[in-house]
Amino acid sequence: MTEAVYYILLALIEPKHGYGIMQQTSELSGGRLSLSAGTLYGALASLQEKGWIEPLPEEGRKKEYRITERGVQVLREEITRLEELVKNGKALLTLQ
Repeated sequence: MTEAVYYILLALIEPKHGYGIMQQTSELSGGRLSLSAGTLYGALASLQEKGWIEPLPEEGRKKEYRITERGVQVLREEITRLEELVKNGKALLTLQ
């Protein structure tokens, strides 16, 4: 999973529209990740195809998205994977 996808899924724990997702991913990453509209909407289309997110019924101009149960499961699995990476890295560098 890319860093962008990880942060998009985290941002969608609460439903958001595209601009809100871009703001939150930047905030969560400490400004390190700045998504362009093209990158974001390409990722949103891919995540919808995988069943990890879904659009909410449209109420007004801004389309909102939310994470699905499958998306939450995938996000939890990714967090577990990342924790293992950090644990192994610390063990080998004796930073425990």
